[in-house]
Formats: sequence, C-alpha cells, structure tokens
Amino acid sequence: MNLENIIAKRETKTIYRDGNLTAKVFGTVHSKADILNEALNQARVEETGLNIPKVVEVCKVNGCWAIVSEYIEGTSLAELMEQHPEKEDEYLDLFVNLQMEVHSKRSPLLNKLHDKMSRKINETTLDATTRYELQARLAGMKKHHKVCHGDFNPSNIIITADGTPYILDWSHATQGNASADVARTYLLFCLEGKEALAEKYLKLFCLKSDTARQYVEKWMPIVAASQSVKGKPEEREFLLRWADVVEYT
Repeated sequence: MNLENIIAKRETKTIYRDGNLTAKVFGTVHSKADILNEALNQARVEETGLNIPKVVEVCKVNGCWAIVSEYIEGTSLAELMEQHPEKEDEYLDLFVNLQMEVHSKRSPLLNKLHDKMSRKINETTLDATTRYELQARLAGMKKHHKVCHGDFNPSNIIITADGTPYILDWSHATQGNASADVARTYLLFCLEGKEALAEKYLKLFCLKSDTARQYVEKWMPIVAASQSVKGKPEEREFLLRWADVVEYT
C-alpha cells in the first residue's frame, strides 16, 4: 500500500489514503488486542446496515499494525458547520438524527458499555469514596442493548457529494444505554469550548428522542470518569471535575 498521502495524523496513529482505501497505521502504544478489537467493532457495526466504511483487512505496515478500510470521499460535518454557521440548526438536526439511527441498531456481540465504564472508573485517580458513588450510580442505571458510538462528534461524520452521511471511527463502540452516548457527545462539545452548541445539542436530542434531560445528566459524572483515564492532561482535569459531582445519602 502506498503511504505517501497522509490525510490525518494523531499522536499515536497516522491515516493514509491510497486510491479508494485508507490505512490507519497505529503506533507501538496500541496493543494488538486493541487494534483487532477496533477492527472487530467496525465489522460488527457493518452488519447493522449503518453507512460506515467497510473493513478490508488488518495487516502490518512497516512493522506496525494497520486497519485498511474503504475511503469515503466527502466533507466532514465539522467542516461544514464551520464553513456555514448559518446552517448550524440544519446540521445539528442531521447530527441528532444520525445518532438516533445508531441507537436504533442492535449488535449483540459488541462489548457492553456498562462493563467498560465500570472498569475505567476503577482505573481513575478519583478517591475511593467517589469511585464507590460512581459505581453505585452506574449499577442503578438501566442496562440497554443499543449500539453506542462512544465518540460521536461532527468530525466523525462525512457527507458525500450526493449528501449521503457516513459515520467513521468505531474504536469505542459498545452496546448499552444511549443516554451515556449522549452524555459523551455533550462533554466532547464542552471539551472543545462549545458550551452553547453542547446545550443546543442536548436540548434537541432530548426533544427528538423524548428523553428527560435529567436522566442524561445523571450519566455525565459516570461518563466523565470513564473518559478521564486517557487523553490530554488538561482534558483529564476537566473531566475529573465533572466526575467529582456525586450524591451522598
């Protein structure tokens, strides 16, 4: 595969394009198990019928593990929202509709969101009392089996020339309670300093899905704690402040 055309670069991975394929090449910090799990997530979500890039192969490129997928030609929803601020409401409506479509799907073999969050809460730097409270709150949440993206944001949506939306990056996909996925998206907007957009998004999602805002808010400390385990130091600090909102009885 030709690795001359870099289309995205992160600290631990680089994405190349070669014709109608992309290769996501991982650094050494990623274990073989994590990479194979990401490819498996993507393959399982393919089976739901959602518009996503199909996995072509998992291989080694110059000694590094890589996932080769279809290349989707188009513009990210994040870019469109930036280029056309006057269409923010229209794009946000599409964004919420797509997330609700994801939540309408089932994939029984995906990892369980509840188990993943419980494990990550125990890996945080939070004190024992806060971890206990978060675990108790998590245990009290309803266990659903909806497909959850885990990193649903406008940069992971590509709109093709004919207007067809595709959803990228299924590395964090799980099955579980959709409100946890919504809480994650809300926090992602806040991490980008887009608090007004976060509020507009949450209000619209709750309206369209007939979900109580208070229910989504009960997930936010749980989700913030689980997401604080990895990421940039400044992001961890922000997320841990959210995670430290607990209830004592």
